[in-house]
Amino acid sequence: MSSSSAADQVGCSLVLEVATPATVVLQAAPARRPGTVLSERLEAVSNSVPMPTQELAGPVGGRQYLVHLEPGTGTVSYEATVTTGAVTPDAVTAEARVEALRPSRYCPSDRLAGFTRATFGDIPAARPRVEAICDHVWRRITYAAGTSGPGTDAVDTLLDARGVCRDFAHLVAALCRAAGVPARIASVYAPGLSPMDFHAVVETEIDGCWQVWDATRLAPRQSLVRIATGRDAADTAFMTVVSGRVDLQHLEVVAVAGADLPADDHGGLVALR
Repeated sequence: MSSSSAADQVGCSLVLEVATPATVVLQAAPARRPGTVLSERLEAVSNSVPMPTQELAGPVGGRQYLVHLEPGTGTVSYEATVTTGAVTPDAVTAEARVEALRPSRYCPSDRLAGFTRATFGDIPAARPRVEAICDHVWRRITYAAGTSGPGTDAVDTLLDARGVCRDFAHLVAALCRAAGVPARIASVYAPGLSPMDFHAVVETEIDGCWQVWDATRLAPRQSLVRIATGRDAADTAFMTVVSGRVDLQHLEVVAVAGADLPADDHGGLVALR
């Protein structure tokens, strides 16, 4: 992995149809990490009227924006210039380790304990165990848009053998937790991803530090830009409707690399910025 850095352009635009007065929480800004965000602009508009946004702190430097919208058409646009490149991995705290071993809504690792023991139980160390899990998911699960829904969890994905990035991430995280390896989900901007969208990856503990894995193998991990971090998609969704009725009409995501994309064999250790 190269130690050099480059300036990338990331951002998104959302068009929302608002049926009743509503409050939404958005997670689209890169996490506040040392030296990551060079410049940024966020704009929320309700029926052509600019709306204030309230920033709320999230885990691992994540940022949530609280926005109130009136009935009609709402738009949100965000753009930023960010630095990518090699970083020092974060140490895993005792609190984070405990949370990352627990079952969660979309990662019911307790229901996968038997399968995990039978499939990966003979692998003694954490790193080869995680590598085997990622390779298994990459080989056995077909990436197919539109094949899962808001209620699809890791068990569903294992049985259906198909899904999108969040399904791959949920299954890897659930299997890692069932195998005794702390795992958490991160939403990211992913230069090189096609078709472009928000992306979901997994971080696991390796030798006391967080390392990132992507069983879809659709984008190089070195260029990923962290947005939100949590137990699963319930914590990292790009939009959550807190109150009211809101329908997403259009979403466009941009993640453009400022230099050539790095090569990634998805086998070495990479830390997520």
